[in-house]
Amino acid sequence: MPISLIAIVLLSIILFTNMVKILREYERGVIFRLGRLMGARGPGIILLIPFLEKMVKVSLRTVTFDVPPQDIITRDNVSVKVNAVVYFRVFDPNRAIVEVEDYMYATSQLAQTTLRSVLGKSELDQLLASRDDINQQLQEILDRQTDPWGIKVGLVEIKHVDLPQEMQRAMARQAEAERERRAKIITAEGEFQASAKLAEAAAIIGREPAAIQLRFLGTLTEIASDHNSTIVFPVPIDLLRAFVEKKPA
Repeated sequence: MPISLIAIVLLSIILFTNMVKILREYERGVIFRLGRLMGARGPGIILLIPFLEKMVKVSLRTVTFDVPPQDIITRDNVSVKVNAVVYFRVFDPNRAIVEVEDYMYATSQLAQTTLRSVLGKSELDQLLASRDDINQQLQEILDRQTDPWGIKVGLVEIKHVDLPQEMQRAMARQAEAERERRAKIITAEGEFQASAKLAEAAAIIGREPAAIQLRFLGTLTEIASDHNSTIVFPVPIDLLRAFVEKKPA
């Protein structure tokens, strides 16, 4: 085969490779012609003018990245380490390529600074108890700031809050004190209810003299069933008077 024919075949292969591109459904190609933006194309087969047009491939799928642990001092002067996870996607490939040099790196750095800024304005109790509200606030701030880059931040979640050991011990003591307080309140409420019932029982016994006698006999029955022994009780005559006396006809 002549060398010229081989050269033509190789040149054709190179031209075809540079001219024909295939993009998947979730991909877009941002086209530049002699350095000028021509817009995004895809998905499917893309034809480029060899040596005149260049394509930058952009994925439209949701990207997940971890925000490294950040040293944060809360508003009540507690030092904590917090990490988070951010979910975002490109909705405008043209702006994602033209407006920012590296949208992945830029979004990551912005997430770190925003995390430190927002959590630095929150107290520790708020950080632990109102995490959903803080996540929503982080998402809104990031989405607003990345919108000019063609980035949509869909979700921000705080993953872990690392507390100092002395703060963990203090919170454990606080939780224990709170449990003791609740236990004492429950005990006091039980005693109050029991005293109320005893007062009602005393009022009934005061109105019905025979009730104390029945209660006395019931106590004897309980003692006799619980202990296999002989017990002698001095029985006041007043307790038996109601049984021996007869009402006048």
